[in-house]
Amino acid sequence: MMTGRESSMLTLPQRERRQAWVLLAPMLLMMFLLTAWPLARTLWLSFTDAGLIGDGSAPNWVGSDNFLYALTDPDFRAALWRTLYFTVVSVIIEGFIGVLVALLLNQQFWGRSALRVLVILPWALPTIVNATMWRLNFNPDYGSINALLTQLGLIDTYRSWLGDPSSAINAVMFADIWKNYPLITLLVLAALQTIPEDLFEAARLDGASAFRRFRKITLPAIAAPLAVALILRTIDAFKIFDIIYVMTRGGPLDSTKTVSFFVYQESFSYLRAGSGAAYAILMTLICALLILIYMVMLLRQRRSGSVE
Repeated sequence: MMTGRESSMLTLPQRERRQAWVLLAPMLLMMFLLTAWPLARTLWLSFTDAGLIGDGSAPNWVGSDNFLYALTDPDFRAALWRTLYFTVVSVIIEGFIGVLVALLLNQQFWGRSALRVLVILPWALPTIVNATMWRLNFNPDYGSINALLTQLGLIDTYRSWLGDPSSAINAVMFADIWKNYPLITLLVLAALQTIPEDLFEAARLDGASAFRRFRKITLPAIAAPLAVALILRTIDAFKIFDIIYVMTRGGPLDSTKTVSFFVYQESFSYLRAGSGAAYAILMTLICALLILIYMVMLLRQRRSGSVE
């Protein structure tokens, strides 16, 4: 511990840094306890055959059996690939739509402020409300999607979009994209507004086409925030649960059962807490990998900013 004399010899930045750590220590300790205890308990359960409803006896230690079973379980692998498909496709489409809408909202036109509010609305809606709304839109009897596609001549008869295993996951994905693309739009729009207009004027005077201006000026400016937004959306999409629970309950024929829903069923439907904990740990490791990628990108962005 530092004495008063040693403390007085510290520079001002060092004293400020030490004071910041002192103020942050209680919060960091609380966050560690709230995170470490549930994680440690889940890790311990993953090595046992514990059931959610016990008979009073202590669970048996099974070692790595739960993890070996999880890694060889064809249903879990199918749920993992289904989750990866949902994540990759939805994030790519959200990124594409988000950038296009941001470019539109960055232009000067009448009613732009009102349109910005409308764009934010889907993202502001609670997921349960969004899922319920789209479940009604995809209703096979009176849904608006069937009515629209029928009137356009794209389909002949009404379809059960959420009841067909070949289309259910894509219908849920459509609802999720509609809700979450505004997040990418907002982050990209904020980056667009930091670009000086003089750069575009100089490029126009030099005869640069619209595509060349986008590639040389706009894209480098939005690349870093867009990458961060896509990583955040990847983490969020990978752990998707609530919208699937409301719209399909993982059906039909498990065609929309993602990893999160698989863990939920294993633990709370089949009452197998031990194996459910093992599945949860595996999902946590995958999410931790995505978070690590996000942190590396933030570090690179900070270093590039400091160099500039």
